[in-house]
Amino acid sequence: MPITVDGRSASGTAPAPAATLVIFGAGGDLTRRLLVPSLYNLAGSGLLDPGFAVIGVDHSMSSTERWRRDLGAAMQSFTRDPAAEFHAERIDARAWRWVEQRLDYLQGDFESPALYEGLERRLKGSVLFYLATGERFFAGIVERLAAAGLLQEQEGAFRRVVIEKPFGHDLASSRALNRQLLAAGRDGQFFRIDHFLGKDTVQSILALRFANRLYESVWSRRHIDHVQITAAETVGVEARGRFYEGTGALRDMVPNHLFQLFCMTAMEPPATFDAASVRKEKENLLKALRPVQPEKAVRGQYGAGMGKPAYRQEKGVAATSRTETFAALELEIDNPRWAGVPFFLRTGKRLAARHTEITVCFKLPEAKLFRGAAGQALQPDRLRLLLDPVRGVRTDFAVKRPGPGMRPGTVATGFDYDDFFHEPANVGYETLIYDALVGDAALFQSAGGIEAGWAAVEPLLQAWSDGEPEIYPAGSAGPAGADRLIRQTGRNWLELAA
Repeated sequence: MPITVDGRSASGTAPAPAATLVIFGAGGDLTRRLLVPSLYNLAGSGLLDPGFAVIGVDHSMSSTERWRRDLGAAMQSFTRDPAAEFHAERIDARAWRWVEQRLDYLQGDFESPALYEGLERRLKGSVLFYLATGERFFAGIVERLAAAGLLQEQEGAFRRVVIEKPFGHDLASSRALNRQLLAAGRDGQFFRIDHFLGKDTVQSILALRFANRLYESVWSRRHIDHVQITAAETVGVEARGRFYEGTGALRDMVPNHLFQLFCMTAMEPPATFDAASVRKEKENLLKALRPVQPEKAVRGQYGAGMGKPAYRQEKGVAATSRTETFAALELEIDNPRWAGVPFFLRTGKRLAARHTEITVCFKLPEAKLFRGAAGQALQPDRLRLLLDPVRGVRTDFAVKRPGPGMRPGTVATGFDYDDFFHEPANVGYETLIYDALVGDAALFQSAGGIEAGWAAVEPLLQAWSDGEPEIYPAGSAGPAGADRLIRQTGRNWLELAA
């Protein structure tokens, strides 16, 4: 879409207000792969003000010219990599030039007061600080920003901070980080990001539920038997072995990504779609979770298979590592809508397919018309919300088979987003960066919600600090224990196949 500079974007949405985006960790992978492509997409859609500017901050020796050149080369490389998070057939020269001209680089040590003095001299008006750094730098950067007066807001100008995950590594550290943030500024200045919520397919869960009486009228324990949420990856830890050793699948995916999908699926209807209402309902749901006990969960670690090395053979990984690369768990909710309805979550690396999906499995009809010999093939209805890489909705339901007799058979119908909505390639950060610039926190996590998520998995964090994960072959559906976990309830996982 063309860039516009006359106060309106190509879509008719007002551009974000003029501001400076300061990226701590400008030389990192997150900035190169996700943040800068998002800025390119926002610029191409006319959603950034002509007064928008970017200051990249990192400790490595560089210059504005070199940073711009390196990012430009990275953008071109994405056109040759269909598997990249951002992939376009070509880079629009005008859109990239618009972004490139606004990129400035500042070299400095995150822990040095001199860096913040340098920033203070450069910054005027509204500023969005983005912490694209390791977790260990979060509190220190925020404290130094506050000490330098960089979080003080003047009338008509904002100062906000976007904080990446992981937000803590357990309940205690999460609470400590929240205390440190609130000592430095107002809670409304901090935007705790989970990029899953930037994906249109994830946001559309709320539209599907609350804009369609067809679904919302049956969205409860009366009609739903159970729900499965899967986030499977075919890749291993790649070059992130050292990071992953101290994190694992549970910390990396469950209290944030999977719990956000869970919230979108199970939360009560918010009064409105403003930040306070949406975050309140998510937090209420997470607080209704029973803490997950070890017998309700399974952990695994990928071994060698399909020509791929075992996790313990990856660079940066200990030869006797007990870090899990797979986690499956059963959630139990103590509230009127979902009491007695289990939610099964699973996530893992080096699995049979790259696949993110929410499957809502309905109960069989109460009437016994199809029980017995004629109804042996009757299967429960299923609503499948496909999030990645296929984006769409599938519905499995029963019809009569052709021919004599009342013999039911299962059919499927559905749609793909790409067949109806032709949107430019995006990585999911576009909406979140735009929302942070305009001050809309609805798609960001609250402090209470994050803490409630950590509290729900605290028993597993403690139990899994010892013992051995179950080894599963690379390229499989995961450890056998995950199948036993769900089968002991009389259910089965949806097939995970390439």
